[in-house]
Amino acid sequence: MSDTAVHEDERSARERMRERRAAAQRAARRVLSRAGWRGTLRERLTLLMEAAPEVYDLDEPSDVYGNRVVASLEERVAGLLGTEAAAFFPTGTMAQQVALRCWAARTGNPTVALHALAHPEVHERNAFSEVSGLRPVRVTSEPRLPTADEIHDFEEPFGALMLELPLRDAGFVLPTWEELTRTVEAARERDAVVHFDGARLWESTEHFGRPLDEIAALADSVYVSFYKSLDGFSGAALAGPKTLVDEAKTWRHRYGGMAFQQFPAALSALVGLERELPRLPEYVRHARVVAAALREGFAAAGVPWARVHPEQPHTHEFQVWLPYDPDVVAEAAVRQAEETGMLLFANEWDARGPGLAVTEVTVRSPGLEWTADDVRAAVADFVARLTGAGDAEVSR
Repeated sequence: MSDTAVHEDERSARERMRERRAAAQRAARRVLSRAGWRGTLRERLTLLMEAAPEVYDLDEPSDVYGNRVVASLEERVAGLLGTEAAAFFPTGTMAQQVALRCWAARTGNPTVALHALAHPEVHERNAFSEVSGLRPVRVTSEPRLPTADEIHDFEEPFGALMLELPLRDAGFVLPTWEELTRTVEAARERDAVVHFDGARLWESTEHFGRPLDEIAALADSVYVSFYKSLDGFSGAALAGPKTLVDEAKTWRHRYGGMAFQQFPAALSALVGLERELPRLPEYVRHARVVAAALREGFAAAGVPWARVHPEQPHTHEFQVWLPYDPDVVAEAAVRQAEETGMLLFANEWDARGPGLAVTEVTVRSPGLEWTADDVRAAVADFVARLTGAGDAEVSR
């Protein structure tokens, strides 16, 4: 079989697994999280129509090029983050490019210091440099946020420091409040502005022990997402000084971000702020219960090397690492859901070395029903299937 045929076969197998996983999640009776975006169009629209009257007068005229309900959302975000203003953007990719190119024009330095695992470096196809004329430089690749010493000792000047809070690809990790304030101070000492990639900033209050406006006040500008943690349809906001936001709105238009009407996304974001935002601290606290039970369950089952990272999650999301091939653990997870109606691991498993797989776990409202004993029992059932799948794979 040619290399091309092998790659096509592997791609088809991955697609079949995605379809099975999606079907298993829809049918599962028990899950740790049921993200809205996985629902049907009817489910999404029905929920919006039920909840939207709680947050906005639906007899008001619809929005046109960012007024009315979109402007109301912008005011709400600015109020929550304690900033002078905020601007709605269709995507976070656009919002951050605009923010950092505006800062680059003001500082005269297009260099953006960031983490090697930051979202623009890993997931945006070099958009900073290819589209916006920015020059990203990597401060560190360690699985944590940059430290004050690393910022202080970095060998070249930069105009902006971008901090992703939490750092998703390192395990949704956050620094301590003291570490964060020292890192920001180190950037200020170098006359750099500080921008927070706060796609998931909403759930950071429990870890920091600070309200959103106090956290946001550390930065010169902040981006937040409406669909990741708040379960909105789409969209993001850039918050900061009014002069910056006004300039960003000009660039939003130039980038093609001034859609004629955006009321479905804006309404769903307002619903998320009303319904999901107040519950995020509870999700974070219960994620720690789930994480501890997972560790105990794998230890009791005799899995030789299993890790939950961070050991105590900083948010309601964390990583699980297991010493198996990703295809083996993916098959065991889906089979458990198909045969028991219980889906412990709902996301894809990725390879992080020979015989080593990692996945992300999210705890939302459905996960609050799981006790620690429930999680440990689910782990025991999963490991039994995992061992069987591994043996079958070896014998093939």
